[in-house]
Amino acid sequence: MKQNKYDNERFFKNYASMSRSQKGLKAAGEWSELEKLLPNFQDKKVLDLGCGYGWHCKYVVNHGAKEVVGIDLSHKMLEVALDINNDKKITYQQSAIEDINFPADTFDVVFSSLAFHYISNFEDLVCKISKWLKKNGEFIFSVEHPLYTSSGKQDWCYDAEGKILHFPVDNYYYEGKREVNFLGEPIIKYHRTLTGYINSLLSSGFELTNLIEPKPPIEMRELEEMKNEMRRPMMLLISARNKKS
Repeated sequence: MKQNKYDNERFFKNYASMSRSQKGLKAAGEWSELEKLLPNFQDKKVLDLGCGYGWHCKYVVNHGAKEVVGIDLSHKMLEVALDINNDKKITYQQSAIEDINFPADTFDVVFSSLAFHYISNFEDLVCKISKWLKKNGEFIFSVEHPLYTSSGKQDWCYDAEGKILHFPVDNYYYEGKREVNFLGEPIIKYHRTLTGYINSLLSSGFELTNLIEPKPPIEMRELEEMKNEMRRPMMLLISARNKKS
């Protein structure tokens, strides 16, 4: 079953209060590293999977893309996207990522930010993306880091006085569903190993071009929400090229 927690009023209100929701890309701790992976968008057709508020869609258009398709399951997300990141070159479409389909060789670039850990069958999705991308097309995405998703707790271990001890890593090799608490609500995510992510790409004809475990930029490390982010990786950034024959 596809989740649509973002259309839950309380969940969406909590999401909207986050710095990255209010201030856009520069408030995202991973953005300074993710931007380095992005290709030249000039005259490219781009697909954004899990586009949310449309920050990346607008960035792509501002950097020369001729057409962008943004996919998101949440109508609340897309309402905001149409309000603050609208453009005649952007088409926003409400749909689950698992349900969309496009003709072969439609896109030059496929992008996704922090959406794939909500997808149960990553291998099937990567296979479809390979078909949608033109030969030598670029595939760039971010996900929650496998060390972060492994135990399902997604929170620190604390001592009796509430001081952080360490971050739990457990059940790493058991891929699959994790029921976690996110923004005060129960939500289902899917854990995969690093091997799982990379092998899914390689078996679908992709060539790995970069992999980054992003650290917050120095200027953000003293922010309250970032001060412990150097203690364990939270995100994984991957770029690949479609080498299909």
